[in-house]
Amino acid sequence: MSNGEDLNVAGAGPAGDGLDETALTMGIDPYERNWMRLTVALLVMFFTTVAIAGFAMGIQVTGAYQEVDPRTVLDTEPWATPGLRKIGDKEYEAYVVAQTWSFNPSEIEIPVGSTVTILVTSPDLQHGFKITDTNVNTMVVPGQVSKVTYTFDTVGDFPYICHEYCGTGHATMFGVVKVVPEGTLDEVSGDTGGDTDNEANSDEDDSQ
Repeated sequence: MSNGEDLNVAGAGPAGDGLDETALTMGIDPYERNWMRLTVALLVMFFTTVAIAGFAMGIQVTGAYQEVDPRTVLDTEPWATPGLRKIGDKEYEAYVVAQTWSFNPSEIEIPVGSTVTILVTSPDLQHGFKITDTNVNTMVVPGQVSKVTYTFDTVGDFPYICHEYCGTGHATMFGVVKVVPEGTLDEVSGDTGGDTDNEANSDEDDSQ
């Protein structure tokens, strides 16, 4: 073959491999263009999935909310007295200490419909904190405070466990969030509040 014929076969003309020159757009091969379209479609699908998970399903990416000294954390507030604190109407903060091999507190009681911000830390080993039937699932690292928020809209018991193996007593690390109907929290928790003063006054009247 002549040099001209060689060029014709290697090219995209009708005497070559059958590809038409009009099949190439701005120098991009049709197969390459299809892969580019597929890549863009996958990226759109990925970002859509992340948006749905973050906004519609409430999935949270947890991280180090705060740093603490694991050697002294149990001597400083609020970690010296962990537990539930009411910060607003149906809004609570729960400070939880995960340590070998228990959670403190091991029981959290709230009225249904409450939004609870849970802050967890550890003074010793790496633990996990997962509340069943919720999307609350985070690692608990010594020296760091993990923070997650969840609204409990269903009455019932929601056990929480350590899902990171932490030693021989790992299986004993569990607790429970008790979600009770509205108006029954004082009776269940035994917190009578102002009723205590009324009972004291009644006792005084009886003694007189």
